[in-house]
Amino acid sequence: MKHIYLDYAAATPIDSKVLSAMQPYFSDTFFNPSATYLRARSVAKDVQSARHEIAQSLGVRTSEIIFTAGGSEANNLALHGVMRHYPGKHMVLGATEHSSIIEPAKAYDHSLVAVHSDGRTDLENLKKSITDNTVLVSIMLANNEIGTIAPIKKVANIIKKIREARIKAGNELPLYLHSDICQAVLYLDVHPARLGVDLMTFNGGKIYGPKQSGLLYVKTGIVLDSLIQGGGQERNLRSGTENVPSIIGFSVALRKAVKRHESSYKKLTDLQKIFINLLSQHVPQASLNGSADYRLPNNIHITIPGIDNERIMMELDESGIECAVGSACSASNDEPSHVLKALGMTDSDAQSSLRFTMGLETTKEDIETTVLALRECVSTNL
Repeated sequence: MKHIYLDYAAATPIDSKVLSAMQPYFSDTFFNPSATYLRARSVAKDVQSARHEIAQSLGVRTSEIIFTAGGSEANNLALHGVMRHYPGKHMVLGATEHSSIIEPAKAYDHSLVAVHSDGRTDLENLKKSITDNTVLVSIMLANNEIGTIAPIKKVANIIKKIREARIKAGNELPLYLHSDICQAVLYLDVHPARLGVDLMTFNGGKIYGPKQSGLLYVKTGIVLDSLIQGGGQERNLRSGTENVPSIIGFSVALRKAVKRHESSYKKLTDLQKIFINLLSQHVPQASLNGSADYRLPNNIHITIPGIDNERIMMELDESGIECAVGSACSASNDEPSHVLKALGMTDSDAQSSLRFTMGLETTKEDIETTVLALRECVSTNL
């Protein structure tokens, strides 16, 4: 059976050049970079070279890169790191954030920013949510479920004006903007300075790099409390022996992603148009969730009223087509997606939704086969 993989938002296959770059560090060059003998110091230099390449790709300083074991850890470090350093203060987060932001935020005084029905941040609600006691705002650049792209530059501009007003009023409390950009790296400009972001989360497993690799960008001058203490690695912010193969692999994957994001965007946009057109012809009951104009080019998230999305997903899987009913991180949760509920969906419609996310290997033929198979599944289940 031929398999058609359409869950690239959950995981991407590792790029062959990434794997090749990682290979020596599993065996031949396995040394702990914190050791002091020559071969270990050589590995430490390789880690620093990877950090330098990443910094160049993003236009930031090497000292602003903190390696983590993936996006969830980086999100937790950003949130806990700021909020523990400013106890009793307030944070603001988008209602459609990833669960690795939503869950840790529950430990602090926080407000959820509403989104419009297309998933875009309600900027007026954002302004109202930020108080004189707010120290952190977290808005993801591109949503992992519905693919909607946030107006992050406008968010950054709002925060800039609030900072200026605070200074005039004598309020010295900082106000930082964090963004989870894990889904956006392959397709959008993720230069922190151009976006106006102070902290930024990356995940190697979404960009054809190794799983459990990632980083947190932390703008110079921001002080965080650490999550993991012990060895003092990563400027005392992330203790533990460095995962050298993953760091090397991540640096190669990120460099490739940043260089080709425009061509990747064009290719996937063309395929997305084909996908949507075929759906309108063969599954006219399906409606697209999220913004049609501000959307990741690989994301097709639909609702087909009256279907059981788990049943349809399993039937597609039996046909060799792999898709999702929501975020992979919440796949074991029977509750309706908090993202879809934030759009104003009923529980019934939220549980009648499917996510198809394409990748650089996806072909037009894959899409045609998928839509026809979906049509058959829907016709036998409605």
